[in-house]
Amino acid sequence: MIIATKQLINREIKFAQVLLIDHENNNCGLTDTSEALKLAESVDLDLVVVSEGKEIPVVKILDYGKHQYQQKKRQHQSSRITVKEVRLRPNVGQSDYSLGIGKALKWLAKGDSVKFQIRLRGREHQNRERAIDLLDRIVADLSSKGQVQSLDRRSLIVHLIPNLTRPLIS
Repeated sequence: MIIATKQLINREIKFAQVLLIDHENNNCGLTDTSEALKLAESVDLDLVVVSEGKEIPVVKILDYGKHQYQQKKRQHQSSRITVKEVRLRPNVGQSDYSLGIGKALKWLAKGDSVKFQIRLRGREHQNRERAIDLLDRIVADLSSKGQVQSLDRRSLIVHLIPNLTRPLIS
């Protein structure tokens, strides 16, 4: 879980001098904090500490509310888990099966969830057991990196999520 530290804004900044970036993204260099505050107030924006260095912090003149909204939006997008899908047929060749399992292992390691779907056509419906065996084989082969979220033998779909060995970002 990411713990966000509150950024210092306007009068909360207690440093004598700061490195200033104005509202047009121009580097204004080393400036007194009082001058930077006056400049921010003159354009009706906030003075926000963007990077707190060892001695002199970097501050930027921007709309703080808009900045917070964009940060939350970025954090939410980065924490979203994507679902990757692999479709197979019950009489899949060994190389195609290995390729699908390899991709799934890579996706699960990256943190994405994987959905396997076995598609039956024509006479393949008569040998449903073969497709169910393939689903069981997939689950067995991926048990080291993922755990089964749902297994639907009727519609021949298995949904795997990454093992929760490390906490996901919420």
